[in-house]
Amino acid sequence: MDFAETTRTQNEDENYSLLCQAHEQFNNNEYDRCLELLQQLESKGESSRPILRHNRAVVNYYKSGCTQHATLLQDLEELVLDVKPVTGSGSGSVASGSDGVSVGLSLKHGGGGSAATVARYNKAVIYYHRHMYATALEKLSPLVGRLEALEKSILALVATLQLQLLLATNQLNRAEAFLDHLQYKLNLVSSAPTIVTTTNTSSSSSSNNTSASNPEEATAAAPTVGSADPVVARVGNEGSKGTSLQLLQLLTHVLNRKPVLVTEDGSPEYAALKAQQYYIMKDFQMAAKQLMRINNECTQSSTITPHLSTCIANNMGVIHLRVRHYAIAAKFFQNALNFDKQLAFDLRQRTLQTMSSAHSCEILYNLGIAMLHLRRAKEAFQCFLVPIKQYHNNPRLWLRMAEACIMEHEVKVQEEERQFLPANEHNARKKQYAPQSAAVPELTLEFAALCLRNALTLTHHCKANFHVVVSSEDSPEQKSDLDQQSWRHLQDNNFCNPSKPISIESLENMLAAIYAAHSYVSLRLEDYVTALEMAQQMLHCERLSDAHKLLAHMYAAEALMQMHKPTEARDHLDPSFVGTLNAFDLETRDWQLKSLDAAQNVVRYNLAVVMAMQKDYPKAKTLLSTLSHAVVSPKALALRRHIDTYSAYPAPN
Repeated sequence: MDFAETTRTQNEDENYSLLCQAHEQFNNNEYDRCLELLQQLESKGESSRPILRHNRAVVNYYKSGCTQHATLLQDLEELVLDVKPVTGSGSGSVASGSDGVSVGLSLKHGGGGSAATVARYNKAVIYYHRHMYATALEKLSPLVGRLEALEKSILALVATLQLQLLLATNQLNRAEAFLDHLQYKLNLVSSAPTIVTTTNTSSSSSSNNTSASNPEEATAAAPTVGSADPVVARVGNEGSKGTSLQLLQLLTHVLNRKPVLVTEDGSPEYAALKAQQYYIMKDFQMAAKQLMRINNECTQSSTITPHLSTCIANNMGVIHLRVRHYAIAAKFFQNALNFDKQLAFDLRQRTLQTMSSAHSCEILYNLGIAMLHLRRAKEAFQCFLVPIKQYHNNPRLWLRMAEACIMEHEVKVQEEERQFLPANEHNARKKQYAPQSAAVPELTLEFAALCLRNALTLTHHCKANFHVVVSSEDSPEQKSDLDQQSWRHLQDNNFCNPSKPISIESLENMLAAIYAAHSYVSLRLEDYVTALEMAQQMLHCERLSDAHKLLAHMYAAEALMQMHKPTEARDHLDPSFVGTLNAFDLETRDWQLKSLDAAQNVVRYNLAVVMAMQKDYPKAKTLLSTLSHAVVSPKALALRRHIDTYSAYPAPN
């Protein structure tokens, strides 16, 4: 944070001298002497009491070792309430870069208005470091609303923090438009980065989702996981605000998939940005090499820090997760957690900058995804319990927790089948499995149903508020003018924080996965009405994959059979529709139905069950004779014996 004072006038030479001495003592870390000089100024009847009050609060904060941020925040809140900010006030108060590093001193006139202006800024800084980004944006909003009226030094600080907050909350479109506003209207950003011309205009990377390329499958075995975003090395160790803003400018363009030229300057921040660019462009090998080079160079120069080690380990895990090396990814995430513990240990007594460097919540989110892929449901569930407290509006995270519950249930069912439990013992085990309350976060199907209801409600909200970007034919100049006018009104589809903004395709895939999981869980909980409703809703989804179409028909048929409606169930089990499915969509899934032949056998088996329920034994036996796939052979044999047993008895009159 920085120190502030009023303008030197002919009648204020003595006050100005005291103020300069106080500033010098502050820079020399002589906080007691600085407080004495401020007290002298106040006792002389200095008119800028709000500024002195603000500066005294900041000096006390530094005197405490930069750990008493709660006290500082309370002092700033009281100052803002007592003093109304004046439009156009300068930077005559304490100012802080979002990295907590002192910046240059301004000797312009300042009063209560300037003190309140910088107090608002410092409040936003504190909330930013505490990962309370929405609150920080709210506190900074009055200053952002009058950027043109701010003095240039405070303007640069406010703009830098606003851009960091937009990126931290994955508002990438707004960040890019805000950057254009700074460049073209406020002339705060000197020049645009170099655009790399390319001949490849493929739209394969148009999605902002970093999830695996396969559509999500949420009902069979291991569900396909959504995005696991890398923690980019924080900007904030640069020596000047200009450098920080320039790096943020490049980061904004990289995250928006702009082909900009990232020129390294030897710092780990620019090197990490280059690795981020490789990752976004799907050059995972070069991204991993870049991260390893950063680690080796910083280790050799003894400049490696726990924060940098955390970022490197997490990002390496994300790369391996992206190429489906799940065990290696989990190991990197665990290493990242170990590094992060060094930062997060006794967090209440740490500085704000150390607090902002802790990312255990995001790392646990990534680790939980890797554990799901490794079919380690218990570990995944425990990992998700931490980020769900902060990102409770993320529908994808609720879906992941439900998938962990489903996976654990399937493990128990398989274990019981291996032990050949009798039916009555199986039912007893099932009753013991139910918790006292569905709201208790446990690995149960009841809690899975609660998670899926939350996920479905949130996804419907996301779909209703989804913002579709309409491509414009306007010239670059016209587009920049439009961005300058409307950057505050732009919307980003950042419904799945901490993941990147979601595309409409990913949203539809997630909705289908939620319907499928909800239908499956409802079937297991014997809620057949809900199971049928979810299956029917899934069939009406847009962009429904063939795998989900197959599941929808299967779940709808099973629900109808349990509701004693075999005729309606039979309509969902027409074997002819299986031939229209895409074999590649089935083969690339992490489930048992790896081919059209397997799918065809499953549908025919279920159709034979319906025929047996209707006592159409000859057709059922004929259909069973065509089943040869291993996935249904044991059950087909058991059904054949059942039919032979009951068909031997004459039908009752």
